[in-house]
Amino acid sequence: MTTLSPAAAKRNVFILAVCMALANSATTLQVTLGGLVGFLLVEDKALATLPVTFVVAGTACATIPASMLMRRIGRQLGFMSGCLFGAAGSLLAALGVYQSHFWLFCLGAFIFGASAAFTQLYRFAAADISPQEMKSRAISWVMVGGLVAAFVGPEIAKHTREILSPYLFLGSYLAAAALALAVIPILALTRLPRPTVAELREPGRPLSEIVRQPAFLVAAMAGMFGYGVMNLLMTATPLAMQICEHPFAAAATVIQWHVFGMYFPSFFTGRLITRFGTLRIILLGVALNVVCVAVALSGVEVLNFQAALLLLGVGWNFMYIGGTALLTEVYRPAERNKTQALNDFLVFGTVALASLGSGKLLYHWGWNLVPISALPFVLMVGLAAVWLMLQRRRTAIPA
Repeated sequence: MTTLSPAAAKRNVFILAVCMALANSATTLQVTLGGLVGFLLVEDKALATLPVTFVVAGTACATIPASMLMRRIGRQLGFMSGCLFGAAGSLLAALGVYQSHFWLFCLGAFIFGASAAFTQLYRFAAADISPQEMKSRAISWVMVGGLVAAFVGPEIAKHTREILSPYLFLGSYLAAAALALAVIPILALTRLPRPTVAELREPGRPLSEIVRQPAFLVAAMAGMFGYGVMNLLMTATPLAMQICEHPFAAAATVIQWHVFGMYFPSFFTGRLITRFGTLRIILLGVALNVVCVAVALSGVEVLNFQAALLLLGVGWNFMYIGGTALLTEVYRPAERNKTQALNDFLVFGTVALASLGSGKLLYHWGWNLVPISALPFVLMVGLAAVWLMLQRRRTAIPA
């Protein structure tokens, strides 16, 4: 893929950030409501978070096909295809709500999840078109688009919740379909160069060689466990707050500030990475996650949930963007699609398992075990990052 001039790269990164804002608003809406709608539709309440699991499972299953499709038809058409999946999945979920059919609702969630696999590639598209000195900032700038989603998604959920009463939440899923379709004309404004003939013909190194690089292992772990832990706690929080008899509006606000924490640091995460290095930023994310667990265990008031989820969001930002920036160091141009696809498959496969376990942990053992179960995985990332930092110091590679 051709690298653009700094000015052209900035313009395209800005457009991608707008697309990220709209697409993630639909995703935030789905995550805010998935467990609650599941709780209303399913008899076995331990399965209430299953729709959120289906969203993430759809993402995991589509990561490799999405990357391979983009390798053939380019980023722009690929992203537009993802929008169609998002609209179709949202409409099918709406039909499930209308018919009070839990498994139809889950199928819609799965198809919507496939669209998120395309959305997650916005960050790589921004890095690929940017000059080397801009890559970490380009990733960060695109992620800023998610900041809008922190407010738009939950607000849409609040205001459309009863708009088609007595079909609770039906209007919310129709709104999610509209958000997905609104991205398509904006994507038409981008200039995202297609892969060159040389890149298409050059197979690059086998994945088995790429994944043996220590930097790949740490980057993948930061994404897998950073995202997995975030999803584990975020998925359980609305249900935990409902069990604690907090109002729906309070739960929506907590998710709102959580997503704010996920994306607001993106204004400066790229510059922090440039100044301090990817591994130090990943370690900062690990530290914030540890504090999040401590706050979550200290009580079940709205303020406890809000502070814990805010810390969780910021910690995710540092681990996820840090891991993404680190991953861009391990592949050559001809290897980018398969390396990115494998990384995102590992990340969202882990997230799917986390969201599935979230409801079962909460239902059978209570809220406290949810943050406790997250702690070992966060610490594993910290140990891996320290290990790689020491390895690089021995070979004089910047951390």
